[in-house]
Amino acid sequence: MVIYQQIVVQSSNSGVFMMNSDLIFLPVLAHIYLIFMVYIYLGVVKTRAVKEGAVDRQKASLNPNAWPEYVVKVSNNLANQFESPTLFYVLTVLYYLTNNVSIILIAIMSFYVLSRYLHAYIHVTSNYVPFRFQLFRVGVLTLLALTLWLTFKFLGH
Repeated sequence: MVIYQQIVVQSSNSGVFMMNSDLIFLPVLAHIYLIFMVYIYLGVVKTRAVKEGAVDRQKASLNPNAWPEYVVKVSNNLANQFESPTLFYVLTVLYYLTNNVSIILIAIMSFYVLSRYLHAYIHVTSNYVPFRFQLFRVGVLTLLALTLWLTFKFLGH
């Protein structure tokens, strides 16, 4: 059973715009696609490491750090996709269940996901920590802003 919610927005020219609040899940789906891309890329780099003989498969079966650095970067990035994004998923559901979805919210959530894509790209390529950290900070501050915004909505402000 799919729950379908609509948001009515009054425009300045007396027209009414109906927005499907289910659209809030598009940024979530975009992040899920990122996770699948990182999983696939991890498979590619692990296969390359094995073919090159760059890994002791016996050690690697128990120690993820036994892989070459280029594999560890991708593996670490995959783990990152299950850290702060869990807050993103919870916020998405909270906004949806409390009928606080708006086009602005969806844009902000999409911005967060974009920061995750850029963070992942830097992490698995150059891994230049200052840039990576800036993108991480942007993402976490976006989540903090979304949390504060929802808190104010709950408090009636």
